[in-house]
Amino acid sequence: MTEPWWRTGPQDVHRLEDRISSLYAERCHIDRDDNAIVLVNKARTVHVPAAWLAVLLIGPGSRVTHPAITLLADSGTAVCWVGEQGVRLYATGTSTARGSQLQLRQAWLVTRPKERVGVARRMYDMRFPGEDTTGLTLQQLRGREGTRIRRLYAQHAERTGVPWTKRDYKPGDAFAAGDDVNRLLSAANSALYGISHAAITGLGASPALGFVHTGNALSFVLDIADLYKAEFTIPLAFDLAAQGLTSERDARTALRDAAVQGKLLPRIVADIKQLLVPDGSDLLDEDLGALWDDGDTVVSGGRNWSATHHLDIIPEPTSAEAAP
Repeated sequence: MTEPWWRTGPQDVHRLEDRISSLYAERCHIDRDDNAIVLVNKARTVHVPAAWLAVLLIGPGSRVTHPAITLLADSGTAVCWVGEQGVRLYATGTSTARGSQLQLRQAWLVTRPKERVGVARRMYDMRFPGEDTTGLTLQQLRGREGTRIRRLYAQHAERTGVPWTKRDYKPGDAFAAGDDVNRLLSAANSALYGISHAAITGLGASPALGFVHTGNALSFVLDIADLYKAEFTIPLAFDLAAQGLTSERDARTALRDAAVQGKLLPRIVADIKQLLVPDGSDLLDEDLGALWDDGDTVVSGGRNWSATHHLDIIPEPTSAEAAP
């Protein structure tokens, strides 16, 4: 196997946008065989090249070995532990990000009202290509987005002949709520969140620092996933319901195929970079290992600064001073 991602240059690891978007595994044993992840259950054994996988979603009833996690970490594959049918995210592992430059940029943007509004507006503008939204407030943009989504639901219901009343979502048990279309929407959206999460962490951004959404550990994941629901998960859910394919697995595998055909991962990567660094400047993804200094400067880490800087030495107390 090649050197792990944290010891190699970017050219030695498969780019995130070139990888398989996601793989969901439940009720199986996950182990390692050379450079492949092995998924074993009573029915079959499947080998998956770890370096070609963006995110592994580990569902209930699964157990994973230390060598398997080591291989995934060395390959820069994100690992997410999810709930039943993949509708909740409990924990995540490492990603391919080496440095914190993009996350620092994101934090700078989200903590300054003017810049944060600018990013939020760009997110809404992506939903209305060719339209001039410069004179609209964020409240008006939210209203226009809500109208657009309701119209999409009605259009796809008419196109497929699938009855539609309203979006029905139950937090914490999303797939159990509503009718078939609602359940398919919840399952497909959950998979889309996992793909978005892998892209965000893989680039070195923060899943928590959202611009439209806020107050949630996955706010930026929700921001990014919302950019693609109209194109991917909404039509997919109605198409599956019209075909009588109503299981969460149907939604997850269909989204996986649509993500490949629509080159979703490269688009997410490009869009995140455009949202956070619109001027096109290249933020180096390097582990600088630096120490913060006064102002905006940094000094090198991994060295003993006592050799070049004066240290205040506190003299040992005398016996009289040391006495209580």
